[in-house]
Amino acid sequence: MAAAAAESVVVVHNVAKRHNVGTLARSATAFGVAEVVVVGRRDVSAFGSHGATSHLRFRHFTSLALARAYLKDERGCDICGVEITDDAQPVTAHPFRQSTAFLFGNEGSGLSQKECEICDFFVYIPQYGGGTASLNVTVAASIVLHHFAVWAGFPERGREGNKFIVADRPQGLSRGLYCTEDSIEAVIEERKMRKENACDILEENGSSHPQESNGLDLMFTE
Repeated sequence: MAAAAAESVVVVHNVAKRHNVGTLARSATAFGVAEVVVVGRRDVSAFGSHGATSHLRFRHFTSLALARAYLKDERGCDICGVEITDDAQPVTAHPFRQSTAFLFGNEGSGLSQKECEICDFFVYIPQYGGGTASLNVTVAASIVLHHFAVWAGFPERGREGNKFIVADRPQGLSRGLYCTEDSIEAVIEERKMRKENACDILEENGSSHPQESNGLDLMFTE
C-alpha cells in the first residue's frame, strides 16, 4: 500500500547529452514527478520536451552529497538507484515505502560507485527478450516512474478524445535557470562534436574501442 502523499523525484547527474533531459522531462510530467534535481553541470537542454519542462520544478546542486542531504533531510525521500546489483529488486514488485528519488545509470557502465553510495536501495527492470543488454535511459525512466505512480496511487489524468489533457503552464517554476531551448541544428552539431572528440581520443590512445562515458549518469536524458 502506498504511503500517504508519496512523491517521486528524478535526479540528473552530469548528463553528457544535455538534450536528453528534455525527453526525460516529458516522461517525468506524464508520470507525476514532483521535481527534477540537477547535480553538477547546470546547463541542460529542453530539446525534445514538447513543453514539458514548463510543468516541472528544477533544483540545482553542485555535488551528490548536497543533493542527498536535500532529498533525505528536506524532502524525506528514499533514494533508489535503477541498476542491476546483487540486492536489486524487480521494479514490478513495487518495493517502495515513501517518497522516492530515482537515480538512473549509463546504458554502458551503469551507476558509478559514488552514485551507488548515496542510494538506499536498488531496482531493476526485468527483460523478457534476448536482443539487448540494457534500455535507453529515458525508456528505463518511463517504466520505473510509471510503476511508482501506480504504487503511489496517483490519479489518472483526464482525457479529451485520444489525448490526455495538458494542464495550464504553472507560474513561478525555476525551469528557466537550467533549461535552454536548443534547436535541432544545435543538437546535431553537439552530436557531431562528440563523435569527432571520441575519434580523437581513439587515435591518441591507439585503440579501436570507444571510451565509455559515464555522462548519462542519471536518469533523465534525451
